[in-house]
Amino acid sequence: MDFFNSPIHSWYSLYKRDLPWRNTHNPYHIWLSEIILQQTRIDQGLAYYLRFTDEFQTISELASASEDQILKLWQSLGYYSRARNLHFTAKYIHENYQGKFPADYDSIRSLKGIGDYTAAAIASISFNLEYPAVDGNVYRVLSRYFGIPEPIDTSAGKKTFNNLAKELIKGTDPGMHNQALMEFGALQCTPKNPDCLQCPLNESCFAHTNKKISELPVKQNKTKQRDRYFNYLVLAGKNHTWMRKRVGKDIWKNLFEFPLIETTEEINIEILVGQDDFRKLGLTDQAVIETVSNWKIHILTHQRIHYRFIRIRLADEIKVPHDLIRVYKEDIFNFAVPKLLEIYLNENGQHTLFI
Repeated sequence: MDFFNSPIHSWYSLYKRDLPWRNTHNPYHIWLSEIILQQTRIDQGLAYYLRFTDEFQTISELASASEDQILKLWQSLGYYSRARNLHFTAKYIHENYQGKFPADYDSIRSLKGIGDYTAAAIASISFNLEYPAVDGNVYRVLSRYFGIPEPIDTSAGKKTFNNLAKELIKGTDPGMHNQALMEFGALQCTPKNPDCLQCPLNESCFAHTNKKISELPVKQNKTKQRDRYFNYLVLAGKNHTWMRKRVGKDIWKNLFEFPLIETTEEINIEILVGQDDFRKLGLTDQAVIETVSNWKIHILTHQRIHYRFIRIRLADEIKVPHDLIRVYKEDIFNFAVPKLLEIYLNENGQHTLFI
């Protein structure tokens, strides 16, 4: 496989990005970087990696933090289950491995939040084990170069690519090899408009030779999205407002938000204030509604969140549900909130939340 590996390894030595997790074999740092970079661009994830490694020098320090602290540091990065799993696994390693990351693939793979790809990346980079790390970039490079038509999102397709990747990694420096393939896909063999003329593999690449760049890799299933409609009630009191923590099996678990009424469609205010959910907040149809924002859309992988903010002036104290938390003006930015609320707070913040 040297006809394929050698050009990519040489390319990597010349063009790889200088990233902090590439200057270490510390499994804690490799694990942290891989979790952060799931579904995240490097230019966005880098700041979070530096923030976490600065705040928590070791796995045990990460384990000792509160979940609220972890979620606040993670804020705006999205896919918050990654942060919760990161915290859970740090505590597990602290309690069961004395804070030392396990050094064999099976033990790494058994940790919560770590799948085949992440386990292989850690095992190869930190412990020099021959396990191929096959991510979206690697699927793209292999499918185009070798002309593999199997869909990458099927069991059969994944098996085909994994078997090929196992052959390619044999006899290499596994950590370097995995990173070279991923970097090559990220920078050279890009999803759209790859610079094939400057590619060291262009003369032997199936997709380039057969003009199938846009057709490979193949995906069988398209992501389906559902629409949800969030009416956020911003209860503006004297120097305080009200928030609640999201619980249950849903998006943004354990993040904080304003009281929410979810509806099946965009509805007008008159209908909203007549609903039981509105009155359960201690409000009546006489509530002083001061501003209503326009509907906006926040896109998630499987959902489109249609949302708006409704500011309600609280002239008097109201009896609110027990799960609402009184939040004072000076503390409003200390809570971990979803991205759309962070934007609202940054744009409006203390100017509109309080009387």
